[in-house]
Amino acid sequence: MIKVMGRRNSANVQKVMWALGELGLDYQREDVGGTFGYPANYPNPNQVVPTIQDGDLTLWESNACVRYLARQYGTGSLWPDDPISLALADQWMEWQRSDYSNAYFPLFQRKIKSNESNDSLKGQIEAAARVYRQLDVHLGHQPYVAGDCLTVGDIPVGTCTYRYMTMEIPRPDLPNVAAWYQRLTERPAFVKHVMIWYGTNSAQWLAEESGNADIQ
Repeated sequence: MIKVMGRRNSANVQKVMWALGELGLDYQREDVGGTFGYPANYPNPNQVVPTIQDGDLTLWESNACVRYLARQYGTGSLWPDDPISLALADQWMEWQRSDYSNAYFPLFQRKIKSNESNDSLKGQIEAAARVYRQLDVHLGHQPYVAGDCLTVGDIPVGTCTYRYMTMEIPRPDLPNVAAWYQRLTERPAFVKHVMIWYGTNSAQWLAEESGNADIQ
């Protein structure tokens, strides 16, 4: 059984949980990080979540965890057999960690955790819109980021897109992203592990974090 250390409302933890759900793997999740703190023996020197343990392997960094699970247990599905599809999936995972994260995460932090108004967030709202316009153009050619099927490439940005689509902010017209997001919402593992309400302000965020304790 795979052990996942990380709180349920963390987007980085949700990436791993969604991958586990898609692969049908047994797991046990432990509340770590955020208001739950970190145990003295936490096996991640960076004190961030998630960290996973699978047999003798201890692994951290969320995208690395997703890659490992897909490669180890999902060859031919989340981990494509086709080297071109795999390269594209990897490219979009890297994009999520770089250009996308630089645009999206400051917006989410300032909007939800710092309670800032949309007027004060105009620059961040436009930065997020810019990366989503880029994704929208790409998805105009195919249903998923690496082709015809869901792969590891969809998981990092797909996880954050639930929040982007439900935050109380203006968004540009993104027909291809909207169609892709609709496909994600029809997947049971996405519904269970990603579509977890997070609140609209810092107080609600903390209440939702507490309310998700012990839920697997």
